[in-house]
Amino acid sequence: MNAVEIAEAVAELVEETFDGDEFPYSFLRAFGNPDATIERLRSGNTNRSDIGGVLQRNNIHILTCDVGAAGAALETLRESLATKSQKAKFILVTDGIDIEAEDLNSGETLACSFKDLEEKFGFFLPLANITTVREIRESSFDIKATGRLNKLYVELLKNNPDWSSTDKRNEMNHFMARLIFCFFAEDTDIFGSENLLTSTIEKMSSRDASDVHLILSDIFKTMNTNYSEREEAGLPRWANAFPYVNGGMFSGSTDIPIFTKIARTYLLHIGKLDWTKINPDVFGSMLQAVADEEERGSLGMHYTSVPNIMRVLDPLFLNDLRQKLASAGDNSRKLLNIRSRLSKIRVFDPACGSGNFLVIAYKEMRAIEAEILARRNEKGDKSVIPITNFRGIEVRDFSAEIARLALIIAEFQCNVIYRGQREALADFLPLDNQNWITCGNALKINWLSVCPPEGGATELLGDDLFSKPEKHYKVAFKNEGAETYICGNPPYKGSNWRTDEQTAELGDLVSHRARGWKALDYVCGWFLKAADYCKSNNASFAFVATNSICQGTQAAILWPILFEEELEIFFAYTSFKWSNLAAHNAGVSVIIVGMSKDLPTSRKLYEDDDSGELQRREGSNINAYLLLAQNIIVRSARSPISFSTKITDGSGALDGGNLILTSDEKRALLETEGSSCAKFIKKYVGSSEFIKGGVRYCLWIDDNNLSEANVFTSISSRISRVREFRENAGSRAQTALNRPHKFAWINKLDCNQILVPTVFSERREYVTAGLYSKDTIINNAASIVEASDLSVFSIISSRLHMAWVRAIAGKLEDRIRYTSSTCYNTFPLTDFTEANLNDLRKSAANILSVRELHFPATIADLYDPDLMPSNLRAAHDQNDEIIERIYIGRNFKNDTERVEILFNLYTKITSAAPTN
Repeated sequence: MNAVEIAEAVAELVEETFDGDEFPYSFLRAFGNPDATIERLRSGNTNRSDIGGVLQRNNIHILTCDVGAAGAALETLRESLATKSQKAKFILVTDGIDIEAEDLNSGETLACSFKDLEEKFGFFLPLANITTVREIRESSFDIKATGRLNKLYVELLKNNPDWSSTDKRNEMNHFMARLIFCFFAEDTDIFGSENLLTSTIEKMSSRDASDVHLILSDIFKTMNTNYSEREEAGLPRWANAFPYVNGGMFSGSTDIPIFTKIARTYLLHIGKLDWTKINPDVFGSMLQAVADEEERGSLGMHYTSVPNIMRVLDPLFLNDLRQKLASAGDNSRKLLNIRSRLSKIRVFDPACGSGNFLVIAYKEMRAIEAEILARRNEKGDKSVIPITNFRGIEVRDFSAEIARLALIIAEFQCNVIYRGQREALADFLPLDNQNWITCGNALKINWLSVCPPEGGATELLGDDLFSKPEKHYKVAFKNEGAETYICGNPPYKGSNWRTDEQTAELGDLVSHRARGWKALDYVCGWFLKAADYCKSNNASFAFVATNSICQGTQAAILWPILFEEELEIFFAYTSFKWSNLAAHNAGVSVIIVGMSKDLPTSRKLYEDDDSGELQRREGSNINAYLLLAQNIIVRSARSPISFSTKITDGSGALDGGNLILTSDEKRALLETEGSSCAKFIKKYVGSSEFIKGGVRYCLWIDDNNLSEANVFTSISSRISRVREFRENAGSRAQTALNRPHKFAWINKLDCNQILVPTVFSERREYVTAGLYSKDTIINNAASIVEASDLSVFSIISSRLHMAWVRAIAGKLEDRIRYTSSTCYNTFPLTDFTEANLNDLRKSAANILSVRELHFPATIADLYDPDLMPSNLRAAHDQNDEIIERIYIGRNFKNDTERVEILFNLYTKITSAAPTN
């Protein structure tokens, strides 16, 4: 269930007659528990309560009590042994009049009347595996409003199927945006009369809803007509109560979808909400999905928290403004200069969605301006910060409209806070007839036409607020001395997830600049467009992006292009989890990168430490891998720059499956042909078998014993089928056509061999290498290193090597791709003494011995970070300590320090002897 559905379910629960026995089950059902789960709890099979309540393991312990006994009952839950042993996240008690609860992880408590539970339901959203942030917990209004608007939207489309066509869908979205404006306006005195729209519909329209569309059409036409022109326009007199809005809000078509009785009811229910409680950034984000059928199931899941947005905006420009404000003190002239600067700053989000970044930037700048006015004894003065300086591009028309509305609402709310209700109302209507959010594809639009350079102006004109980019209003704002800050959270989409059209868009930007560009994520297009924009503007930019653009192949393609434009990284956040509320999007690993030509002396690198606390470090340069190090690109090498042993891919069969045997096929072959054919069967493993524990075998036949192998009919027929397969397998198989008894590519070592998986989970803390004898055939889904010296196994299995791999390796989906040429061949070794090597050999043997103790547990089991056995972790800790003391005489503080040391060593090695 999503947040909106939960809100509705809780509202229904509150309306029911309270039943103490039934409440726990109704509550759990409201938070998404299926009927089967509820019935198991009801039967007692899964109810772990030791005090007569309902306890769902790893979730919540609920107890109903006598009237007035909630406080004592909560203490009983707190002291319950089952609460602790069953790892309950929440405890909750109610007597049907009051509710008390506690989040046992955070210690946060809740106390409210039972009927107010629907306002406080956000407290319990983790029960539905929805990660919450403070803004959502406190925004029950936004969730309820989104849910009701969604019901209206769906009902109108059901009764007006033609409005879901491409041509009419835009009009439908315009209609919904207009309604939202009206609901806000009627509750904030903008219309001058409380509930004007809602009460007019309720009084003037028929109960069967047959004329709702006509009444709304007249209302919208009236609000687009100046007072002096209304009589001539033939508008009904009752509509004169509505003000002239202008701003293009009600221009263009006034067609309205036909309403049903249900749709009319939904409309009235929406109007009876208290729209003064709207939070424009929360509401806008939640509302994005209403107009998108594919996203409607995730209503309320798109919110990006203010702290995450501030990670972009603060170091991009807000921190500098605050520092200037602090330095100005009460100096009137300096304060006036800062205010003048605020009036010229432009914030531009070319993937603005519903306008989160723009709204938050506007609010923060208004707060700074308010402090300036307070210090200058000018409280209440009109703001010099125009919302038209907050520019955006958004590909979805409804989201673009919501972004405009969010900024209009934010401006009004800021005026109320900083100037007062009367002044805010006096300046609000009519709206300024300008359009500053463009609907279109940001990678196809010339950004200079949306946010022109200093001294320039927007050239494209249009005739209504909701028009396409080729028809938008001219915005005449002052550019002299303007600073432009580009920011946002563009779509990521790796090469496997892009549409053909998106790949073509990216190709138009980068195909003429770099080879291998198709490996780039879609988000790279925004970096390239921003770099082009900075050529003719006093601009800086910062984007949220996938961490993969600073790793492996992508780093080598993208960053040289950006650095050649004389742009440098002046702040960055290393990889962290950027999560929406959706359980399925518990957190994609992202980075934030800020670039500029106008650079501070010190560059700032932010990273979360092991405890989750944000740390800031400073240095003279941040490179493409987000390290405080020189601008050097790690390029793949054909042979190791440090290791003495080479790495190769395993052997590839290209056999149509005929040389490969399952355990059952091996058994059948031995039963049919006798044990004398066992000499031709070898164990066969790759990354999957090694990690997950599967077993396969293969036929391994040398040229000198082919005639002996052909004696066995089963083997001979398999060889014939290999020849037939390769004859039809294309040019790639032709080189192996005349040796169908052998693998097409043979890389078999005549000694013990280290298997290195080529793809493994991003959750792994180590590169999980394995040791095999020379009699095992390792396939080309893995890499092989000669294991004559186990010190190599020790190094590959270290946290130090894993840190290098994470920094420079590519990804397959979210998994790590270990490429020999990039991960192994480029790894820089320090100088080892023979004593050092002996210590490493012993450590490697210890890791292998501990693994054996846990047989038959698989590598996947042993190296799950949450389940890793303590003795195996201790063996790796000991191995890490040995290696890291060899490198720097102590343990590294974190992975960032590990990689920075390795980069410096890599630079030293490659500058002395370039990679081949």
